[in-house]
Amino acid sequence: MTKQGWLALMAAGTLFTAGCGTNALEESRARPVVERYAALTYENYTDVVKKTEALHTAVEVFVADPTETKLAGARNAWLDARASYGQSEAFRFYGGPIDDEDTGPEGQINAWPLDEAYIDGIIDGQEPLTQELITSMNERDGETNISSGYHAIEFLLWGKDESDTGPGNRPYTDFVDGITPTNAERRRQYLSLVTKQLVEDLESVRAAWAPGQDNYRKTFVAEAPKEAVLKILTGLGSLSGAELAGERMTVAYDNKDQEDEHSCFSDNTLADLHANAVGIQNVYLGRYGGTDGAGLDELVAAVDPKLNDEMKQRLQASIDAIQAIPAPFDQAIMGNDSSPGRQKVKAAIDALRAQTETLVDVATALGIQLNLE
Repeated sequence: MTKQGWLALMAAGTLFTAGCGTNALEESRARPVVERYAALTYENYTDVVKKTEALHTAVEVFVADPTETKLAGARNAWLDARASYGQSEAFRFYGGPIDDEDTGPEGQINAWPLDEAYIDGIIDGQEPLTQELITSMNERDGETNISSGYHAIEFLLWGKDESDTGPGNRPYTDFVDGITPTNAERRRQYLSLVTKQLVEDLESVRAAWAPGQDNYRKTFVAEAPKEAVLKILTGLGSLSGAELAGERMTVAYDNKDQEDEHSCFSDNTLADLHANAVGIQNVYLGRYGGTDGAGLDELVAAVDPKLNDEMKQRLQASIDAIQAIPAPFDQAIMGNDSSPGRQKVKAAIDALRAQTETLVDVATALGIQLNLE
């Protein structure tokens, strides 16, 4: 969902407000959880930047001398970069650095779905290609007019997916001068510029969470614990419910349209969904990769151990349900409702909705009321 899209959703009623107090959020108990969240966020974004820098390197190798092998290398680097970014989306949806209404770059990073013809039109145009042009064209005159970010790069690397069994298969010759189609030089230039812009946008988000700086992280950890935990739960609840169960899965399930899946060119949608679910689990448990610390689970366990166990079970159940969907996602959503693929997709949607309801219970146990519509 674009930044404008989720802001409209929040304005329509997906609001999170503080409720009554509880000992679980007293300073000494909640402060380590807030500080761990800030550290976890920086760890995740550091991984995101590292992986996206590797993508940029692979793209530069490819555009310097396009070959089939180098195109495969760039594609693999894109797939590798998506896993860490997908987990980081648990830090969205509360006006933080990535999707601040005025300054957040999320719309330039992960906006979708995109109109392939829009990017082709820019490449086939006459205006000199620059990062400034590419970002200025993003979402101009329509939410599907996407010119920047992961999915613009995805389209350039894979092309449109016209296969029932695999992803798009753009030939490397699309980037070679003198071979149909035309504008190979501008296509190479566009791919290089859009990837460079993605790295810069992600670096700006990471910098906002860097320790020891006068930045968003400093402000966040200085907030009253209740306000900080409210934001944490806003991110988890919004991603779990309206975004993941709703926008990213139910819309595609209802419409049976490949264009509604998240990574439609590379057929990476199931990996995207899995990464999102893991990101929610990471935040709840206070862990990322090989590091672990104080999480929301410790706060909940202190007031309602049974609820904490239920929440952890819900988190794992959602991950398991997503992993059970047969690949590719764009075929799993097809057929009638009794088809095995659609049953698995529906089971994952139901698991995410149940998870979201339990997150509401978690918030209530912590003295925070989440009003989800």
